[in-house]
Amino acid sequence: MAASFDRSDAPVPGPIRGFDFPPVAGSRMANGLDLRIVRAARFPIVTAMLILDAGEWAVDPTQAGLAVLAGDALEGGTARHSAAELAEALEGLGAGLGVTTGWDATSVTVSCLAERLGEALALMAEVVLEPTFPAEEFDRVRDQRLAAIQQRAMDPSTVAGDYAARFIHADGVPFGRPVAGKEETIGPLSGDDARSWLGKRYCPGGAGLVVVGDVDGGEIDTLVEGCFGAWSGTVEPSDSAAVTPRHERRRVEIVHRPGAVQSEIRMGHIGVSKATPDYFSLLVYNTILGGSFTSRLNLNLREKHGFTYGVRSQFRFRRHAGPFGISTAVETAVTADAVREAMSEVETLGKDGPSADEVDAARDYIVGIFPLRLETTSQLASRVGELIIYGLPGDYHATYRDRLRAVTREETAEAGRKHVRPEDMSIVVVGDADEIRAPLEALELGPVEVHEVG
Repeated sequence: MAASFDRSDAPVPGPIRGFDFPPVAGSRMANGLDLRIVRAARFPIVTAMLILDAGEWAVDPTQAGLAVLAGDALEGGTARHSAAELAEALEGLGAGLGVTTGWDATSVTVSCLAERLGEALALMAEVVLEPTFPAEEFDRVRDQRLAAIQQRAMDPSTVAGDYAARFIHADGVPFGRPVAGKEETIGPLSGDDARSWLGKRYCPGGAGLVVVGDVDGGEIDTLVEGCFGAWSGTVEPSDSAAVTPRHERRRVEIVHRPGAVQSEIRMGHIGVSKATPDYFSLLVYNTILGGSFTSRLNLNLREKHGFTYGVRSQFRFRRHAGPFGISTAVETAVTADAVREAMSEVETLGKDGPSADEVDAARDYIVGIFPLRLETTSQLASRVGELIIYGLPGDYHATYRDRLRAVTREETAEAGRKHVRPEDMSIVVVGDADEIRAPLEALELGPVEVHEVG
């Protein structure tokens, strides 16, 4: 006989499973390199991640995108290996090497079996300390980056994000431009520019190396000294100018795409840095507002009204105050309705605050998914790398879930009222201005201006 189930009620969540972040051993080499070692014997793979104080924030605006381009071009050849020889050497070790550059840092990562770590670290050091940026390889990477920029210009979602960043931030704030630069700044760059950038920012003073896996701390110290001990230099502090808004009051900016059947909507303003004392409260608040599938924004715009497949809100926590934003895409005909409902949810949550049940559910959700993002050596290394990038305490991740559990409803509501400011929103809509301008003006959210794409 087939079993019957009562589907009238949702299943009750089970208890949150325990999780212990592995201990992080820290030391500092004589040249200033910050070394962090995490012994995780259950993993067969070891990951080494070199964190460099070489983020795009520090790049001169006339060379915007240089940090990203230089990172992408690192594997183009070294003083000892051509690009092809380097790729072959890594393949022979069964190792993968990757470079990622963001606003705050550049990370160079290599993963391999534990017994090949010494050889892999030597290749990593060679890539970082001895790149030659041969013209043919550098030009190839630069052309790829230029092609990617041109492709971005044809994607409405990307265009909306770029315009939102521009309209949120005042002129001169790096966050107002694309992190990978623009055609006019990338096109003139050469290998000499990359070498100059590395000389200024790829230094052990201000950098860190994270090693995660089945490793012995004493052996790692010896390997790192052999590979990086002769490296020298200290990064000069980058500009700490304030992140300021373009406008002092709410505005609606329409980017005209004639004939568009959809509107890409971005709503946001300058947020807070990673160092904010309200960090954990804001994680909970944003989860309730638009950071999960059951958020208020998604339940309204998707489930209740059917305007969109999904809508999200997010704080981008960086060294400097990153933006807070809401993003979604809707049919042209319901553009103004979607903006109205999104703004209503922001204002209502700010005024009334979340319920106790919402706070409990959001806390449990964030606490519950935390271990799921720490299932590989690369994920663990990335988390430990945050300690170096943002100057966080060594027990930050070990106490992460406890600090989330301690967030109260009152703290959540206060953090939201302080840092989510509907009156300061820049509302950016990429769509057919002929169809959406009048309905958006009728909302009376602020001045409405139409811009041509370009």
